[in-house]
Amino acid sequence: MVFVCSGAVASASPIVIGFDSLADLAPVTTQFTGLTFSNATALKAGMSLNEFEFPPHSAADVVFDSGGPISIDFDAPVLGVGAFFTYLVPVTLEAFDDGHNSLGIVSSSFFSNLQLSGDAGSSPNEFLEITSSAGIRSILITGDPAGGSFTLDDLTVTPVPEPATFALVLAGAAAVIRKRRTGRDKRLPDDQSRLRRS
Repeated sequence: MVFVCSGAVASASPIVIGFDSLADLAPVTTQFTGLTFSNATALKAGMSLNEFEFPPHSAADVVFDSGGPISIDFDAPVLGVGAFFTYLVPVTLEAFDDGHNSLGIVSSSFFSNLQLSGDAGSSPNEFLEITSSAGIRSILITGDPAGGSFTLDDLTVTPVPEPATFALVLAGAAAVIRKRRTGRDKRLPDDQSRLRRS
């Protein structure tokens, strides 16, 4: 992956992690290539998860904030990170760059969106996403500072495109510009002759 810091950025296909390969109550750390989690534990519907209030977005497994905010570090910069959240208290996602400078914060729409007892108008599994062309190296997901306040499912990570993919995008853009210039140049004589006649 490459670090892209300005201009229009082409992105690679998002990667979705559903946590379905994890055992109930398993700590989530480095099970997924390129990601390191802290304060994250898996819960399984029909076992430890109260799926009546915290229904999974897909399948049966989710991750919750065990003992504090969840942090996720990325081995290489990514363009975007999102997930489906069900929460007892408001949730924020904050993204950081290589130097741990904040790239921005997004917040949940409600105070609580539990299935049975959430705020009026809310529904579980709200999708929250944060993006930055500067390259995200880590995120911090905070609910209750003590933890035990939200579940997340279907973590979606949008990587920076591989150099070869990015080069193809640039080559395509250059071809379009050349074609437009060529078309404009062909029209110039006609336009000039019309001007002379009048």
